[in-house]
Amino acid sequence: MRTVLRRPEFRLLFCGLLASMSAESILLLALAIWVKDLTGSDGLAGATIFAVIAPMALAPLVGWVVDRYPRRPFFVTANLVTALLISPLFLVRTRADVWIVYAVAALYGLSYLALSAALSGLIRQLVPVELLAEANGALQTVRQGLRLVGPLAGAGLYAAIGGAALAAVGVLGFLTAAGVVGLLRTAETAPPGAGPAWPLDLGAGLRHLSGEPALRRALLGYALGSLVMGFTESLIFAYVDQGLHRDAAFVGVLVTVQGVGGLVGGLCSPGAVRRLGEVGTLAAGVAFFGPAALALAYPDLRVGVVAVLLAGFSLPLTMVGLNTLIQRRTPPRLLGRVAAAAEAVVSGPQALSIGAGALLVGALDYRLLFLLTGTVTLLAGAYLWRARHLTRPPGTSTRPRVPSPRRPDDHDVIAATRRQRGR
Repeated sequence: MRTVLRRPEFRLLFCGLLASMSAESILLLALAIWVKDLTGSDGLAGATIFAVIAPMALAPLVGWVVDRYPRRPFFVTANLVTALLISPLFLVRTRADVWIVYAVAALYGLSYLALSAALSGLIRQLVPVELLAEANGALQTVRQGLRLVGPLAGAGLYAAIGGAALAAVGVLGFLTAAGVVGLLRTAETAPPGAGPAWPLDLGAGLRHLSGEPALRRALLGYALGSLVMGFTESLIFAYVDQGLHRDAAFVGVLVTVQGVGGLVGGLCSPGAVRRLGEVGTLAAGVAFFGPAALALAYPDLRVGVVAVLLAGFSLPLTMVGLNTLIQRRTPPRLLGRVAAAAEAVVSGPQALSIGAGALLVGALDYRLLFLLTGTVTLLAGAYLWRARHLTRPPGTSTRPRVPSPRRPDDHDVIAATRRQRGR
């Protein structure tokens, strides 16, 4: 990762993202804890995450918008807008104001989709193809590493000052990101103003995903795993409450432990892409989530810590594998639409599973749901692993082989002799 961080333009982007990712790590889990405290409901707390993911249904439209504007200015503007969207959290006081938290979460989900699509194109524009896995790995390492301090800091701020502190941190983080990335100077190769037309190219991202074999297999397998992985957003509250008999704020401790695993996974992910390829790395990430979920069906803190570490390790592998695959196999002019469409294909099933988990956790034993989650993710990982041959590891040379010189036969010798006599 040192190689990509030596590049000044990526280093500046990295610093800007550090501010916004710090705000995100503090904000999102604390919002769910906030709802839990206001309502006393595990399901409503998990539904906060569902509100973030629900706007993914608008991914084709968001991707179309992203592809019409230069990457850097759009990314800066989207950060400024996100800071504005978070500000209504200052108004939340009682249970009657929970709808504001959900509204902010949904609007943040929409802005997150736009930011992710623009960021994918911006990274592809700043970084050579051979360093994409390193760039994605560096960002995932920081994102997961922030889980070490972000959730605890968010829970501490919420306990000490209240929800207003969360809103202030979020606004400050996104404003800082906008200011730092605004200093970046890039050569915009394709001003998208004259780009995709409405509505013909609205579905171009989905068409590209369905027409490219490696992307199609990767998204099908990951979507299969996402159908149950979202259960854990609500199950973790039930695990802490019913299994460990601790307060909801202890979820922040487990997420911090998950960050340790994520930090290791982020550091290992570029090497995994080099050895296994993008699809193989994605397969490993999805498969590792399986035993983690199975272990959480047993309510023991020591087993739970190991399980959460493994779950954290799996997440960067899936994200680095998928993001690198998308960036390498998509033309730059389509990258906004493809990245947004891929986010929707994965997050759509995940949103359904989060919603289903919020309902099922009140009707079924959470341990049964963890067992189901582990089984399905293991099957999804196996499905992806069988397709790892669709992408060769980036370290493998893709240059065409030069045929070895053909030994002259008798006809060649005779022809050469005749040409010599003719001179």
